[in-house]
Amino acid sequence: MRKTEFAFWTFLMMAGMAGVTTVLNVTNGNSATSPNAEVYRQLDLFGDVFERVRSDYVEKPDDTMLIENAINGMLSSLDPHSSYLSPKNFKDMQVQTRGEFGGLGIEVTMENGVIKVVSPIDDTPASKAGILANDLITHLDNEQINGLTLEQAVEKMRGPVNTPINLTVIRKGREEPFDIKVTRDIIRINPVKARAEDDVAYIKVSTFNEQTHAMLVKSMDQMKKEIGPKLRGYIIDLRNNPGGLLDQAISVSDDFLEQGAIVLTKGRNNEETQRSQARPGDTSDGKPVVVLINGGSASASEIVAGALQDHKRATIIGTRSFGKGSVQTIIPLGTTNGAIRLTTARYYTPSNRSIQAKGIDPDIVVEQELPDDLKEKIANEKPRGEASLRGHLKNPDGTLKNPEAGKDGTEGAEAPKEEPKEESGSLAYVPKEPEKDTQLQYALRFLRGTATEANVAKPAVSPAPPAGDAAKAAPVPN
Repeated sequence: MRKTEFAFWTFLMMAGMAGVTTVLNVTNGNSATSPNAEVYRQLDLFGDVFERVRSDYVEKPDDTMLIENAINGMLSSLDPHSSYLSPKNFKDMQVQTRGEFGGLGIEVTMENGVIKVVSPIDDTPASKAGILANDLITHLDNEQINGLTLEQAVEKMRGPVNTPINLTVIRKGREEPFDIKVTRDIIRINPVKARAEDDVAYIKVSTFNEQTHAMLVKSMDQMKKEIGPKLRGYIIDLRNNPGGLLDQAISVSDDFLEQGAIVLTKGRNNEETQRSQARPGDTSDGKPVVVLINGGSASASEIVAGALQDHKRATIIGTRSFGKGSVQTIIPLGTTNGAIRLTTARYYTPSNRSIQAKGIDPDIVVEQELPDDLKEKIANEKPRGEASLRGHLKNPDGTLKNPEAGKDGTEGAEAPKEEPKEESGSLAYVPKEPEKDTQLQYALRFLRGTATEANVAKPAVSPAPPAGDAAKAAPVPN
């Protein structure tokens, strides 16, 4: 069984799969006329180049790196989302997909060569041991962190459950560094955070990993109890959500739908087309729903927004989404050879529209107001989205230029199709302070029936980073 995923950066959330068997059919007859003859010739050419590099390059190259880079070059030439995953990257991807790992339970970043604690996660070994936000970690098991990358330090802090690690900490208000012993445990990354905005349930979905659907249902139940009978509706915030697992996007969409299609996936062959259907039952009890999107909403996020928009089950508010309408399948290459991430299908919303290189346009456009310093920085920047990525797949939709073509009975008379219009992305900025969040505040007014056109901010164009860029700057959980 393969699992399929949606997302656009190296932090793309996916799951492990069973192996894939490739069968090569060799035809009988003269090899010179075989359809595969040219392929074999090119493979011979690759072998010749490989051997020449190994023997003649000025320095002895790493054979493994040569092969991996060659594979990655082949895959990345197809589209921006196909790539080779080394064994380590494959393992890291599986951890992110599962949303759980053996670790300490802290979100960290790198600052001046040391690890800075952004926040300890509640009810984890780190919080129980007394780790605090803004603590600086200088040593791990008495080994200096200075010189390590953030990824290397995170790898050292993670490890088998029930194993201890000693952290050397510098804390403001204490003159000397001190040690804290922490025993690793299973850490679950919560991709869903919820809070009550008086009579409205605000739910932020940051990614689609294996925990997303269960956490969403749990959060909705929590909001029902906390807000009570005065609950007006739900705001599902998918802004800057890069995507993740397809099955999770389907399950989240199904939480708000009673029936109908959720998403269609179409591969190269017609027999590979699949349609996902909603099942009876609405977790929101029919309450009004607003979905927030922006230029950082991609892939699985666009599946949810598109499904709820087509069924008119939710009002989509914000700015145009990223426009990643392709499906990637993770194919393991044996037990020790990593995996390939290969684009295997396009997806379509229930109304059979492809959002590839176009994105989803909100029902109500609300531009996010920007602070003055950010306005100056992005004044000359062009918006980015899937359409701006080199080598992106074209949108398969098209319209006939001449509607009368073929009506005269002339055989083969058909007008050429227009190239589908590609759209740039949109603003991907979300302020930390809810009171400064133009889109959120409008959504609250909308659900309360007090929103007017005068509440909508003036357009402010800004680039949306491709998926993954935002994650690189985000705190890393351990």
